[in-house]
Amino acid sequence: MNYQIMMLLGQDGVTNGAIYALLALSILLVFTVTRILLIPQGEFVSFAALCMAAMEAGKPLYICWLLLALSLAALAMDIKDRYKAAGKLRVKTGDLSFPVYALAACALLALVPVNAAGKPLQALLTLALIVPLGPLMYRVFFQAIAAGHSLVLLIVSIAVHVALVGIGLLMFGAEGARIQPFSEGSIQLGEVNINSQTIWVVAVSLILIVALYFFFEKTLYGKALRATAVNRLGAELVGISPELAGKASFSLAALIGALSGILIAPITTIYFDSGFIISLKGFVGAIIGGLASYPVAATGALGIGLAEAFSTFWASSYKEVIVFTLILPFLLWRSLAHGGVEEEE
Repeated sequence: MNYQIMMLLGQDGVTNGAIYALLALSILLVFTVTRILLIPQGEFVSFAALCMAAMEAGKPLYICWLLLALSLAALAMDIKDRYKAAGKLRVKTGDLSFPVYALAACALLALVPVNAAGKPLQALLTLALIVPLGPLMYRVFFQAIAAGHSLVLLIVSIAVHVALVGIGLLMFGAEGARIQPFSEGSIQLGEVNINSQTIWVVAVSLILIVALYFFFEKTLYGKALRATAVNRLGAELVGISPELAGKASFSLAALIGALSGILIAPITTIYFDSGFIISLKGFVGAIIGGLASYPVAATGALGIGLAEAFSTFWASSYKEVIVFTLILPFLLWRSLAHGGVEEEE
């Protein structure tokens, strides 16, 4: 290995690590607020990448029908809950927002040739289709059992992931897809060319991390989410809605996952089930952070990306084994440092 190869591997590692850091932060965010390990986080990534590829190829986007189905399911659950509480059927204007939005998205995609649109517009349309899946997913699958045992939440999360993988196969097919890069240029740094796509990934990741910091530190909703993460019952007692906090955390997770999918779509070929292994590496970063520390989780995810890149050079057949083995020392250290197990009532 010479200096040039080391720099190329470092570039790949930083690029992948930036994506893993974003996913680690989203997994950590959802877990601290809702106690849900968001196994379907990877589906936001793969669906966004495949949506971009479908738009570029001029293929039909069936994901709008998934959005419509979840919207109607959420509407039915809202009506049912209101009927149980008041004894009569009532539909509020706000209940129809998601179904109307989904119908408008289906009509737009059917009438407008989005393949002729530029990359920025396609990216915005992808975000518009993927991000609403987050709060709808929470409403349909998790809100009713939000106070349940953590094991129940984990089982439901796995079930949702398995179902979405099957739905992804129906919507996008078994073939992988990759889009054209956002730009073709590069920057010369010594003996190494830094690809412009790497700059896109790192720049957007840093901007998003800084934006999340200001959101949690400077805005009312961000402070409410932090309060829910620190003490869910106490936050509820002072008027912070757990349902709103859950939907907000899932919305942020969907936004981060969709942006990650858009960023990696030009870098690697994405399949309908590729999201799981990508988010699993983000999960390793979250575990390194103890599912509690955002900076440590981001640093750990960056280390995972670098370890993966250099493992590809030294032992490409075992790179996944090496990456996931890195979690064992941290689990052992945290187990020994904890000193005991508290029984959950």
